[in-house]
Amino acid sequence: MRDITKDTRLCISLSARPTNIGTRFHNHLYEVLDLDFVYKAFTTTDIAAAIAGVRGLGIRGCSVSMPWKEDVIALVDEMTPSADAIRSVNTIVNDDGRLVAYNTDFIAIRALLDTHEVPRTSCAVLGAGGMAKACVAALKDAGFGPGTVVARNTTTGPALAEQYGWSWASSPEGLDDGALLLNATPVGMAGGPAEHDLPVGEDLIGAAGTVFDVVALPSRTPLLRAALAAGKPVITGAEVIALQAAEQFALYTGVRPTPEQVTEASRISRA
Repeated sequence: MRDITKDTRLCISLSARPTNIGTRFHNHLYEVLDLDFVYKAFTTTDIAAAIAGVRGLGIRGCSVSMPWKEDVIALVDEMTPSADAIRSVNTIVNDDGRLVAYNTDFIAIRALLDTHEVPRTSCAVLGAGGMAKACVAALKDAGFGPGTVVARNTTTGPALAEQYGWSWASSPEGLDDGALLLNATPVGMAGGPAEHDLPVGEDLIGAAGTVFDVVALPSRTPLLRAALAAGKPVITGAEVIALQAAEQFALYTGVRPTPEQVTEASRISRA
């Protein structure tokens, strides 16, 4: 492994529940591509101080996860179109003290809808946070007609739906048969309070056309396991995190890994 010196560039992630997925992914590619970088995962109780540290310490890149994707907007200097359009940030690049925000979740979700050839049916997005915003924006950009935002929050749910001309429901009952069902909530996330739960009932999973869960850990969430058991095509959060991490990697380093290198890094990250 390359020695870490005063010239080594640091990239980090900020997450409420840090994992080694991003750490393994990025550090593997740094080694393969012989880049003088190192990547480390962190959490924080003070997001403003953490972002000030990114700026003040010259940290090159910062991945931002729930629950701070909207909180960091006020802390950066520039919002690129991918972040500004949905008012949600998952990537910050430090250009000599100027913090520039992106949303690579949007880029990854949009690409996966095409690569999986998801029919442009009706759709429902569960959740109304930063990831849900990226999902709704990607669906609209991909040519899906107005869908339904399903969120219990009576403020953020209707606001997200109205922004994109969608409808809002506080519960997922009555969704169309054959619809794309996309989970953008933390339900099913490893280590969370609902890691063993389903975000919707099995009847709705059985009625769905395609099931898409953006939760990355575990790679097969309770929702995905239920969908596969019902014979439904699925898109996984593991695919999202690999594609969005590859976009982040290119933004941080200026080097774009090959698809084969991304696939291998993704495999190692989950080993």
